[in-house]
Amino acid sequence: MTISTSDKPFLTRVKESENDHFMQQSVAKAQDAQWDKRTAAREELGNWEQWRDLGEQIRQHVIKYLPDYLEQFSDNVEKKGGHVFFAQTDEQAVNYIKKIAKEKKAHRIVKSKSMVTTEINLDKALLSLPETSLMETDLAEFILQEDNWDEPTHIVFPTLHKNRDQIQNVFKKLGYSGSNDPEEMAKFARKYLREYFMQADLGITGCNFAIADNGMINLVTNEGNADLTMAIPKTQIVVMGMERIVPSLKEAEVLDNMLSRSAVGQKLTSYCSFSGPQVNGESDGPTDFHVVILDNGRSNALGTDFEPVLQCIRCGACLNVCPIYRHIGGHGYGSIYPGPIGAVLSPVLDGYEKFGDLPFASSLCAACTETCPVRIPLHQLLIKHRKVMMDKLKMDHSFNNVLMKGAGVATSSPILFKIALEGAHMGSAPLSKSKETSVDNLFNYGHIEKAPSIASGWTDVRDLARPPKHSDDFRSWYKKHKKEQQEGVSHD
Repeated sequence: MTISTSDKPFLTRVKESENDHFMQQSVAKAQDAQWDKRTAAREELGNWEQWRDLGEQIRQHVIKYLPDYLEQFSDNVEKKGGHVFFAQTDEQAVNYIKKIAKEKKAHRIVKSKSMVTTEINLDKALLSLPETSLMETDLAEFILQEDNWDEPTHIVFPTLHKNRDQIQNVFKKLGYSGSNDPEEMAKFARKYLREYFMQADLGITGCNFAIADNGMINLVTNEGNADLTMAIPKTQIVVMGMERIVPSLKEAEVLDNMLSRSAVGQKLTSYCSFSGPQVNGESDGPTDFHVVILDNGRSNALGTDFEPVLQCIRCGACLNVCPIYRHIGGHGYGSIYPGPIGAVLSPVLDGYEKFGDLPFASSLCAACTETCPVRIPLHQLLIKHRKVMMDKLKMDHSFNNVLMKGAGVATSSPILFKIALEGAHMGSAPLSKSKETSVDNLFNYGHIEKAPSIASGWTDVRDLARPPKHSDDFRSWYKKHKKEQQEGVSHD
């Protein structure tokens, strides 16, 4: 399993991300822009909540009958002369693809953007073959490749963390001598890639949706690079997660509409394509067509509380509303799947030992759940992960665990809880500082800028209000307020 992008501890990754101010500004700008575009595109479609209901129903139905639809799809691919390989692990998938490349004596390979091929580290595996070169043809992935295989920071916008000067420097290594104007650099990349396309003998793509009843592959791209990857080389290999399947074109049309509006805030991306083996009368397309259907940990979710994560259509909308992602970007997560979806999916695919920190990288604000086009209850799944780690697996052996157990005992006892409330004001005095406040009706007893132990996570990034006197706290206010209400009713 190769979804990990860093061996550094989580807090180290977070600190590095916090110091990357350009990345933070870029993410914030993209989130704000996508908010407006996404909302407008969804409103234009109309009845968005009903579309979400339909999308959820389609995805849940497919997952419920996944073996049946996979068998139907496989049969239809083979009826058209294609080949299907079911890979339980990333190693099996990579070995099969390398075998095809060797048999075809493929020396120039083109790839369109694909998260699942990144998941299995396919690029570097193929480059280990003698006399073999490979080119990522999506512009952003091409930039990352040429920048010493830098890791993506977003599912849909992989180079969000790079500025135009950095990209210009990457292109200079390829012979570029122009300015940092995006249009000029894009023209250079287009010409560079087209020359490689014309010499390619093997094309590899991902898969947005596989159509069960006709054996076709549905791809949605912004640049058309996937179309060239499918049309020019005589051999095509499609790599897909086993859950990326729909019953028919009708369901694919629904999800394509929802994907485009959620991912990039427009009606449809530039190219919505369907492919399969070349048939009689066609002038282009692959004559040798292979589909690799990958499990790689996805079956871990089947029949569990985490099964809804398989509904994901990889639109990235949850990243675009997440306050945590806004601050730490994609690299802070240490997984090729960042953001809320990554925080849920990564532990499912590769366990808690490696990704147990990610379910706690959330404020549980539920913005991700609210925006998800197929209604994945992301924040609830994050809570479920926490429960599994803390209650079932007993993974927290820190002093915080002792403190939380003590807090549980204290808050379950009315007498101890009352003593704690009465003592909180006096006990916090040595840590408190005073400052003026403009908030009306606020008891200003000062604030705490640096709290010890378990509360330090809060005060590292914000002030903590000092607890009020017992006579001014909520319980005292509520008791007094309730008594006044009762007296008012009795007088009436």
